[in-house]
Amino acid sequence: MANASGVQHVEIGGVRMECVRIDGSVSLPTLVFLHEGLGSVSMWRDFPQRVAAATGYPALVYSRAGYGQSSPLVAARAPDYMHAEALTVLPALLDALAIERPLLIGHSDGASIALIHAGAARRPVRGVVALAPHVFVEALSIESIARAREHYAAGDLRTRLAKHHQDVDSAFRGWNDIWLSPRFRDWSIEDVLPRVDCPVLLIQGRDDEYGTLAQLDAIAAGVRGGVERVVLDECGHSPQRDQPEATLTVIARFIRTLPPALP
Repeated sequence: MANASGVQHVEIGGVRMECVRIDGSVSLPTLVFLHEGLGSVSMWRDFPQRVAAATGYPALVYSRAGYGQSSPLVAARAPDYMHAEALTVLPALLDALAIERPLLIGHSDGASIALIHAGAARRPVRGVVALAPHVFVEALSIESIARAREHYAAGDLRTRLAKHHQDVDSAFRGWNDIWLSPRFRDWSIEDVLPRVDCPVLLIQGRDDEYGTLAQLDAIAAGVRGGVERVVLDECGHSPQRDQPEATLTVIARFIRTLPPALP
């Protein structure tokens, strides 16, 4: 297993961000892991280490503001929160850590952030791995997120999430409130897709409770780079947890077959 350097905190725009670096070849680009809407460094479990070990690439795993051990949110999220993360926070973090030519691995919200960042073309991006991505809002997503609110209030979801977030209510409400807001219904990043010209790997579970395969259809039709699409059976919204071996195999193969980087 790849070695992790331990948790460090990097201040970006007044926010302390929880980060973990994973060792790999200094000649290779860095894998940057972007978590889901309720995720964090710890919720990736050992998956980033396993991908790094299988490929030899170094990696960065971090918790966005409001998640994990990063600073809690100080204000409600706006409908463009994923754009703000992709276009302002992520570039500043990569600059602070001297990461060039990242290979972005995003899950759910993190996959959307990865696609927005790649489409901005502000730095070379070696590739995007999008796990359960969403590029527009579906009725299925809203229904499942509404059920998550019920489980948070009356079930054990809050207790389970509290193991991963220093301010669990900030983490949950920051995600849940904006997705259920009427202001978010028209959210879409389909206009970004034609500017994504790096290789893209799409992975989604056939039983994803937060999105249909129409999300993959839109991405495959929209991006300019080459697209590989994988749909996993007996898999819900989290391929890296529901089908870890299959997901690891597909990602490692995709990374190994990337064309050589330009100087």
